[in-house]
Amino acid sequence: MSMKLVLVSTFVGVAASVPLLYQSNPEFFASFFDRSAKEVEPVIAAAAPKVVIVEKTPEEMLQGRKVRVEADERGHFAADFRLNGRSTEAMIDTGATLVAINESTARRIGLSLKPSDFSYRVQTANGMARAAAAVIREIQIGKIHVKDVQAAVLEDKALSGTLVGMSFLQKITRYRVEAGGMVLEQ
Repeated sequence: MSMKLVLVSTFVGVAASVPLLYQSNPEFFASFFDRSAKEVEPVIAAAAPKVVIVEKTPEEMLQGRKVRVEADERGHFAADFRLNGRSTEAMIDTGATLVAINESTARRIGLSLKPSDFSYRVQTANGMARAAAAVIREIQIGKIHVKDVQAAVLEDKALSGTLVGMSFLQKITRYRVEAGGMVLEQ
């Protein structure tokens, strides 16, 4: 029992003297810790396996029927779509119920509409406008092909471009925004 008491007392005495020794000679402790860190460092570096991380570009990560549309400087997702085989610059608009095109684009992709077809009134960002219901035979972007897409045709003065809305997006498997781009999958 007395042996244990002597060992514990010695340990407590040494532990209590460490702060006093540090205060009287901090350089000794600094050199001691620097030397021990330098001795261990090469062992760690030698034991560490070499790992090379290769980042794939977004295009390399897309497999199957997927298309990535990069956001422009305003944060919009615009790309070249093919409507009934005709190239058309369009902006993806998840807030639009339907694909929306103007009369000029409708004629260019082969839709023939009469003035009496413009029987609907729709609210646009620019106010009320007349619209006609139509079905676009096929919309394509990259490897993605969607058939029979409902669309609204607006007067040229009400819509200057083409909007790809939910009537297209609901027919693909999935769409998501990631890393500054929108990925469409079919």
